[in-house]
Amino acid sequence: MTHLLRFTLRNLSQDELGSPAEQTGFSGARNQPKVVVVMPAFNAGRTLRLTYEALPKEHTNHIILVDDGSTDDTIDVAKSLGLEIFVHNRNYGYGANQKTCYTEALRAGADVVVMVHPDYQYDPRLLPQMIAPIVRGEADVVLGSRLKNRLGRQAVADGMPWWKWLGNRWLTAVENITFGLRLSEYHTGYRAYSRRALDACDFRAHSDGFVFDQEMIAQIVATGLRIAETQVPVRYLPEASSVSFIGSCVYGCSILWLVVRYLLHRYHLWPSRQFTNLSGRYRRL
Repeated sequence: MTHLLRFTLRNLSQDELGSPAEQTGFSGARNQPKVVVVMPAFNAGRTLRLTYEALPKEHTNHIILVDDGSTDDTIDVAKSLGLEIFVHNRNYGYGANQKTCYTEALRAGADVVVMVHPDYQYDPRLLPQMIAPIVRGEADVVLGSRLKNRLGRQAVADGMPWWKWLGNRWLTAVENITFGLRLSEYHTGYRAYSRRALDACDFRAHSDGFVFDQEMIAQIVATGLRIAETQVPVRYLPEASSVSFIGSCVYGCSILWLVVRYLLHRYHLWPSRQFTNLSGRYRRL
């Protein structure tokens, strides 16, 4: 399996990866922000090393792994790679994992934080494209879309279950209408945030579950921050983690409830602190 995975990486075209200038979006070491990669891990021992080895180290200043109660050798592999490791005392959930990731990344002095899943589903080599809009000052958040342009048709062929593709498309349409955006996908796990975005969002107030990602988007929209997206190819492997059909249905319902709460907040029918911009509450004289 390892040889097959490496072959898949090598065959990504340079057009998909972009030129060095397009990848970075900046030149000169003095202009480079501190980029911290965070890996929310749960039983990722079989794919963590592959993910780490594919990361472009020249664009990464620090790597943090947060283990959410794994029962495999995730921690041992992370130690062998020399990562900074934080371990939950039990499994708290995907959202809780991200809260620890972002808290520790900000504490480490990050200017840009990139979430890279250690299950090797998203190509780590595309990290330069993920951070480029933030570095250029064009966006505060960047989403790596599996469904943008031609990849929308390719995702199922690459292994995305048809029901997950259909649900993704439908929920994305609902969220585009709700948030007034025109994104190709909201449900990606490949995300980059500026420090400004994480400082402005009260991410610790969000869910400990999978809906955390969408609650972040809702707060980002309410705050008026800028969102960009870049296309990313994806691969579905037996070793990779995946949400079940029932879990996906629960996730979909939680997003619809989020949409209702956001609309109630936007129209001042049920204001929620969850969608409030913390930095907008005060100003310096």
